[in-house]
Amino acid sequence: MRLFLLPISTRRSLIYCERMHEKLASDRTYLDRITNKANETWASWEKDDKSWKNWKKTLTVYGNKALRRIPYEEWGLKTIPPLTARRRQAELEGKEKVEVIFPGLFLREEKVPGILQQLATERQALHRKRMIWSIIGMPLSAPFMLVPVIPNIPFFYLVFRAYSHWKVDQTNFITALSGSKHLEFILKNKLLRSVPSSELDEAYTAGLMYPTREISRNAPVPSREQAEDISSIIEKQTNNGSEDVMVLQRWNGKLIAEHFKLPEMEVEIERAVEQVEQAIKGREELLEEKRELERATAAPSKALAEKPDNKIQKKADEVGKP
Repeated sequence: MRLFLLPISTRRSLIYCERMHEKLASDRTYLDRITNKANETWASWEKDDKSWKNWKKTLTVYGNKALRRIPYEEWGLKTIPPLTARRRQAELEGKEKVEVIFPGLFLREEKVPGILQQLATERQALHRKRMIWSIIGMPLSAPFMLVPVIPNIPFFYLVFRAYSHWKVDQTNFITALSGSKHLEFILKNKLLRSVPSSELDEAYTAGLMYPTREISRNAPVPSREQAEDISSIIEKQTNNGSEDVMVLQRWNGKLIAEHFKLPEMEVEIERAVEQVEQAIKGREELLEEKRELERATAAPSKALAEKPDNKIQKKADEVGKP
C-alpha cells in the first residue's frame, strides 16, 4: 500500500492512498458491488440528455456541487482500505509494505508522523457524530419514495453519507471508521516508511513557477536549485509559520496524477485545493473585517484625545487673555 501526503498549503495536507492490488470481481462483497453500481449509474446520468426535462443531468450537476462541499480530509481517508484481519497480519509480518510519499522540500520529513496522526485521530469523533445523524435522517426521508419517476435522492444521499462516515470491517464485523482507524494502526505499530520524492518536488516547483498547465507541460523540468529557491521563498512568505500559504495549484493536480498514473487522484487534489483556497480567503476576509472594526472603534477615541473640544479650548483661550 502506498500513501501520498500532499501539502495543499503550508498548514494543510491531503492524504491519498494508492491500492497496489485491486480486488478481483469474484472477491468483491455485496457492498463493493452496490458501490460500483452506484458510481456507474451516476456517471451515466451525467451524460444522459434524454430524461424528462433533463432531470438526471441536472441532478448530477447539483449533486456534484454538494459532494464538493464534503471535506477533502474525509475523501482522502476513504481511499484508505479497511483494516481486515488478513491485512493486519500481512502488515505486522512485513508482507505488505506501507510507504508514504511526499515532497521533501515542501514538507519536512520530521513533520510527517504528526500530520498523519492528526489526520487519523482528529476527525473520528466528528465522523461518528455525523454518521449517527445521517442514520437518524434516513427513515425521515423514506416517504419521498412515494414520489413517482424521480428516485428518493434525500434518502440515498443520507445512506451515502452514513456509509462515508462508517465502514464495516467485513472479516471481524467490527464497526470502524476504517480509513482513520487503519492509519492509526499503521502509525501505532510504526509500520510506515517515509519516502521523500524528488518527482513531487519538481511538480510542486513547476506549479509555483509557471502560470498554466500548458506552459508547465512544455517547460523544462525544474532543477534542484530552482526547487530549493522556490521552497525558500514559500518559507519566507509564511512569516515564521504565522501565515498559511498555498503551495499547490488546482491545475497542477492533473499533472501530478498523470505522472504517477493515478487518474482518480486528480479529482481529490482539485477538491482539496478549492476548499483550502476558500478557507484561506475566508480567514483573510474575517481578519480584514476585524482590522476595519478596530480602526473604526479606535478613530473616535483617538480624535477626542488629540483634538480638544472647541468650547473648552475657546474658554481656555479667554481665560489666558490679559
